[in-house]
Amino acid sequence: MFIDTAIIRIKSGKGGDGSIHFRREKFVPRGGPDGGDGGMGGDILLGVASNLNTLSNFRYKENFSAGNGKNGGKNKQTGRSGENLTIPVPAGTLVYDEETSEFLGDLTLVGQKLSVARGGRGGRGNARFVSSTRQTPQIGERGEPGEERVLRLELKLIADVGIVGAPNAGKSTLLAAVTGAKPKIGSYPFTTIEPNLGVLKIDFDTELVLADIPGLIEGAHRGIGLGHEFLRHIQRTKMLIHIIDGTAENPILDFSQINSELALFDPNLKEKPQIVAFNKFDMPEAKERWPAFLQKFGSNAEIPVTGLVGAHEPIAISALHRIGLDKLINQTYQLMRNLPVQVEMDEKPVYRVSADPTEFEIIPEGEGFRISGAAIERAAHMTYWDHYQSVRRFQHILENLGIDAALKEAGVQVGDTVYIGDYVLEWSD
Repeated sequence: MFIDTAIIRIKSGKGGDGSIHFRREKFVPRGGPDGGDGGMGGDILLGVASNLNTLSNFRYKENFSAGNGKNGGKNKQTGRSGENLTIPVPAGTLVYDEETSEFLGDLTLVGQKLSVARGGRGGRGNARFVSSTRQTPQIGERGEPGEERVLRLELKLIADVGIVGAPNAGKSTLLAAVTGAKPKIGSYPFTTIEPNLGVLKIDFDTELVLADIPGLIEGAHRGIGLGHEFLRHIQRTKMLIHIIDGTAENPILDFSQINSELALFDPNLKEKPQIVAFNKFDMPEAKERWPAFLQKFGSNAEIPVTGLVGAHEPIAISALHRIGLDKLINQTYQLMRNLPVQVEMDEKPVYRVSADPTEFEIIPEGEGFRISGAAIERAAHMTYWDHYQSVRRFQHILENLGIDAALKEAGVQVGDTVYIGDYVLEWSD
C-alpha cells in the first residue's frame, strides 16, 4: 500500500542528573564536593534511506524515543550521553510540526539528515557550584527533560516527469509502455489509486523518472475524487506529460479542466512545461476528434498550450499499441534538456524561537495559582527538591524571572498552592 502521510510522536532523551557528592577518603577529612555532571540526552533525527519509497513503516510504529543521558558520578565523572536515534524516511519527505503547522525541513537526498528534537542538557553536579562563599554546596541539577513533539510527515514523489490527465485517459498504460513499470491497468475510472513510478532509459547515461499521478477530476483541488491526496506529487516534477483521452466526448474540455485544477491547487503548476499527448489514436473516435483538437491547441492554434509547449505540436499516440511513443519520448527528452536549472533554497529551520522562553503566565487554579512558561517549568524539573540549598536556588530563579513579584501582585498568600508543570508547591515568604 502506498502511504504518503504519517503522524509520529517523538521524544528526545532526558539529560542525566548531576551528582551531589563529597569526596570521602582516608586521611582526607575535607575532600570537598566532587559530584559530576549528567550526560546529554540523545537527539532525534530523520534520515533519508535509499530502500524506502513510502511512509508505510509508520503504520505500525508511531512513537519514537532517544536514549537518556546517564547520571553524573563521584570524582567529577560526567555521565555518558544518551544514544541519538535516526528515524529512516524516504526521499521527498516534508516535515511539519503537527501542533503549530511549522515547516521543519524537506528531505530529498539519500543520506541527508534533519534534527527534529534535541536531547536534554545534563544537570550540573555540586562540584560546579563551589565558590569563595560556598565551600560545601548541597546544590545540583537534575537533567533537563527531552523535547516531545508531534510531527506530520508528507511524501512528495521525486520524479522528472509527471503524467497527468483525466481518469481512464491511459496514463498507466503509457507508463508501462515506455518504462516497463507494472501499474494496475483497467478500462474504468480510478484504476490507479496511488502514484506509480517508472524509469525511462534514454541512453546508457541518461534516465528519466516518470510518475503516473492518479486521475484528476473537476474539484480535485478541493479534495474531490483522489485529487487532493495526490496533487502535491506533481509539484516536485520538472515537467508534465498531459494525456488526453481522444475518445472522450469533449477532449478540449478535459484538457482545460485538468489545467484549471492544477492552477487552482498551486498557481505555479500552470507555468510548468507540458507536452500534450492525444491518446487512443488507434480508435476511430479519436481520429475524428484529432483535427479539431489540433486546430484548437496546435502551434498555429488560437489558444496556445501552457508553459514551454507552445513551440510543439500535440502528439497523437496510442499507448496500448505503442504508436507515436518514439516521438513522444524524443520530445520529452529535448524539452528536459532545455529546461533551466532550478536552484532550490535549502531552508531547514528546526529550532525557530517564536517566543521568549523566559516569558511566563500566572493563572488562578483552585485555591492557588498555576505558573506556566518554558524556563520556569524546566528549572522546576531540574531542581533537587530534597536539598534545601537547591530549593533556595529555585527561589532565586523565581525572583530573577519576576515571578515572585507577579505572584504577590496576583494576590498569593502564605499557604496557597502553586503549580509548576507536574510539581505542587506551597507558597511561603
